[in-house]
Amino acid sequence: MTAHIALLPGDGIGPEIMAQARKVLEALALPLTFDTAPVGGAAYAAAGHPLPGATLALAREADAVLFGAVGDWQYDTLPRHLRPEQAILGLRQQLGLFANLRPAICYPELTAASSLKPELVAGLDILIIRELTGDIYFGQPRGRRSAPDGAFAGADEAFDTMRYTRPEIERIAHLAFQAARKRGKRLTSVDKANVLETFQFWKDVVTEVGQQYPDVALSHMYVDNAAMQLVKAPKAFDVIVTGNMFGDILSDEAAMLTGSIGMLPSASLDANGKGLYEPSHGSAPDIANQDVANPLATILSAAMMLRYTLGQEEAAARIEGAVQRVLASGLRTADIWREGTRRVGTREMGDAVTQELQR
Repeated sequence: MTAHIALLPGDGIGPEIMAQARKVLEALALPLTFDTAPVGGAAYAAAGHPLPGATLALAREADAVLFGAVGDWQYDTLPRHLRPEQAILGLRQQLGLFANLRPAICYPELTAASSLKPELVAGLDILIIRELTGDIYFGQPRGRRSAPDGAFAGADEAFDTMRYTRPEIERIAHLAFQAARKRGKRLTSVDKANVLETFQFWKDVVTEVGQQYPDVALSHMYVDNAAMQLVKAPKAFDVIVTGNMFGDILSDEAAMLTGSIGMLPSASLDANGKGLYEPSHGSAPDIANQDVANPLATILSAAMMLRYTLGQEEAAARIEGAVQRVLASGLRTADIWREGTRRVGTREMGDAVTQELQR
């Protein structure tokens, strides 16, 4: 059965890295069809909105969504609801994407590129599961603004509310326990229960759900300690589950343990396993159209898409194996380059992964 993939390249380096991921997917010769639509700043320029109706419709109709990146400095003065970043928030809400999975794996070839000592990251393989649709990012009200364009000039205050419901916490907890069950059977729930009522509630609900998974060892950790432990002893973790804001921060911190955020894929899933897949990095407009961006996070996101939504485990493993062999051969984009390796551009890295697949 043919799978329909929506490609949303976005802004900055998004189109460049998306082109390489598509090339890799096409090299697998699987029954896949692709349709492309603008999103983010590119969509605002074309249609006056970062998430036009046609783009949202394509994302809804597709079997899976492969997303590039959004954001560009030229749109920073727009009202908040029209800025490129609102596109990804809108997609998460409209598609019911409640769970963000971010693996942090340090390939043996990249231990020297990590910001930590090689012995701390060698063999690192952790999974951070971030709840996506609750927390302070979606709390109401969002603030008090005095200016008609949504700016805060002359305002006296601004505030956001942090909120979670029991069903939201239960569903992300179940997903996290099930993921841990397939790995090392260890789950760390990260909260700030000593200060925030919202996260005392989180901790209580996760503990209740944990009673249904007696084979998984559950521990709780305050977010400040978790941030410290990620750089002190990251391999002590297996699966981490946390809220929207804490997950946003911790997953980016974990990215640097692997050598570069340009290596980190991610998946955002709905209740039925349909997902939006994207690299964890941003749009990097300062290096756009220079053929220097690292496409591997997007290529590995495509592998996650094959695994989690399309059920193509063998094809996903082929991509991941090809990426590792390319790294073992010494090819590096600028973000992971070290003396003794060969620096290549975006297209050459994509070509190398494609050639490994075909080999």
